[in-house]
Amino acid sequence: MLPYKLNALTLALAGLATLGHAADYADPTWPCVQRKVGQLSIGLMWPLPVQSQVETSDPGTQRDVAELAQTLALRRVDLEQMQPRIAAFAAKYDGDPQVLGGVFVAVFDILSTRRMRIIDGIGDFSLSQIGLAEQIETTRNDMDRLLAADEPDFDRVDKLEEKLDWDQVIYSDRQKSIAYLCETPVLLERRLFEIARMLQELVREQG
Repeated sequence: MLPYKLNALTLALAGLATLGHAADYADPTWPCVQRKVGQLSIGLMWPLPVQSQVETSDPGTQRDVAELAQTLALRRVDLEQMQPRIAAFAAKYDGDPQVLGGVFVAVFDILSTRRMRIIDGIGDFSLSQIGLAEQIETTRNDMDRLLAADEPDFDRVDKLEEKLDWDQVIYSDRQKSIAYLCETPVLLERRLFEIARMLQELVREQG
């Protein structure tokens, strides 16, 4: 029989502390070391005037913009390898700020929406982990109570110990994925800034 002394809060914080000391334990829905940033501002990334859609009646242009934006939004696509394609696109449209801005708006809509879904998922994940930690603590207390009885029900204790072991394995396995989850919104934000930079460099000067 192993000693079960940690309470639920200690268990939750001990697991989250492996991610670093900057996690805000006052907010159980945000267990990450990284500072929580909600909705992103497109104006911080794209200082030029932008339109929600490219102002053109040419369906070919709209299709080109959508295809490039969808490709740039894919994280598995290396941005450095995309530079020739982006440059060719910009050359095709003579660095038109509306067209290139349209590409960024489309990418921003895709990635910012995806990023917010991930942030919401991290909150749900954190609450689930805290709930499981509380469940583990309840099981420990039940075991302590049974063992303190004059005639302990060892069959019941064995079942609780089996449940406790299983819950702790689940908790630990889930906790291993939190670092990756926490990093994902940051990676998407960095990708947006990099795409904005690459496109802005190709915008023709207005004169």
